[in-house]
Amino acid sequence: MNNTSFKKPVIICVDDEKIILDSLNRQLQRHFGDQYEYEFCESADEALELINQLNAEGYSVIMVISDQIMPGMSGDQFLVEVQESHPKIIKILLTGQASLESAIRAINKANLYRYITKPWSESDFLLTVAKGLQEYNLLECTLKQAEVFEKFVPKQFLQCLSKKEISEVQLGDHIEREMSILFVDIRNFTTISESFSPEENYNFINEYLNYVEPTIQSNNGFIDKYIGDAVIALFQTADDALHAALDMQLAVAKFNEDHKSEKYYPVVTGVGLHVGMLMLGIVGVENRMQGTVISDAVNVASRLQDLAGIYDLRIVASEEFINTLKDKDFVLENRRFLGGVYLKGKKQNISISEVMVAATDPNSEMKLSMKQDFEHGIELFQGKKFAEACVKFKSVLEKNPFDKVTKLYLNLSAEYMLKGVPDIWDSALLYSYSDQKTSEC
Repeated sequence: MNNTSFKKPVIICVDDEKIILDSLNRQLQRHFGDQYEYEFCESADEALELINQLNAEGYSVIMVISDQIMPGMSGDQFLVEVQESHPKIIKILLTGQASLESAIRAINKANLYRYITKPWSESDFLLTVAKGLQEYNLLECTLKQAEVFEKFVPKQFLQCLSKKEISEVQLGDHIEREMSILFVDIRNFTTISESFSPEENYNFINEYLNYVEPTIQSNNGFIDKYIGDAVIALFQTADDALHAALDMQLAVAKFNEDHKSEKYYPVVTGVGLHVGMLMLGIVGVENRMQGTVISDAVNVASRLQDLAGIYDLRIVASEEFINTLKDKDFVLENRRFLGGVYLKGKKQNISISEVMVAATDPNSEMKLSMKQDFEHGIELFQGKKFAEACVKFKSVLEKNPFDKVTKLYLNLSAEYMLKGVPDIWDSALLYSYSDQKTSEC
């Protein structure tokens, strides 16, 4: 076998008669020369073992030519096994007239390319092999094109549109369905990017995405689009989206650990999680189309991610998202209810929670230990019991003075104690609220 770094494609011939193998060798060598490696086996079991060995060594077995009548496993049974484990291999069966039934079985179950009856014409045999090799190359080219297209239009996006291939997509194709949205952004990217050249910025983002993207794929999600350093990902279930968000925090921690000797600032990300109806479809014009998602739910996830940055949180999820979870045990144990908020551009407030990851957020254990006081404070705040709310929020800040959300609630409680509340008031926070100096209660 060729030991050079370039590994030629392999054609395997299987027959229990050495004289037949010698004949196949001469004909193949005479016609195709050294374009391929040729291997010869005297049984199906030997051939199966060889195929696995060659694949392990990085060789591509592209064609198997097998006799039908052999001791042990017959040719059609052998090719069925090849089909099950290596479906791309082109399969040719050598058979006598008496065993045409076996050839038909191989056609149906092994995706047989051709069967050739014995004795064969050398020219017909070589023409069949040549066309089979052309078909393999065409299939490889098609698969590579599909892989390239998947980088621009994820296969999960096509599946949502009930399309198998990108060639089936038409302008205007669309579907409406409920999905979970994950919006993630690098919180300190401006600070990081200021020290980089444009080329270094691209290298940095691509390296960061090499850590983040697998957490989406491994949890059955797909990336809808990149927006600078931000990523929008879609999931069929809220549970998958939550697991991706949690895994993402660990991946970012690994990224920081692996690059701590470089000039990168430690990366901190904010994640927004929401669920809602989406319109997935193909927009554009005939000569320039792209897949996109149209939904207010994506805007909500984006705003929640913004809130994560404003209040120094890792993961912020809407209550709609949390209520959609099938497995609520982890999130109920590791979340902190933040109350209601009016998001930018929205007339209706939504309830939100912070989800914490102890392994990556140094403040999470402190927040969870004070969770009861914090959430009791919110309950008092919502009931306009501002003096009692102040007591609760101050007790939280004594243990965790850097808790920006608690500071905000303390400030508002103090302000409402002094000035009262408007006639028309609800307890939801405004998106535009910013951190202020802590007021005295």
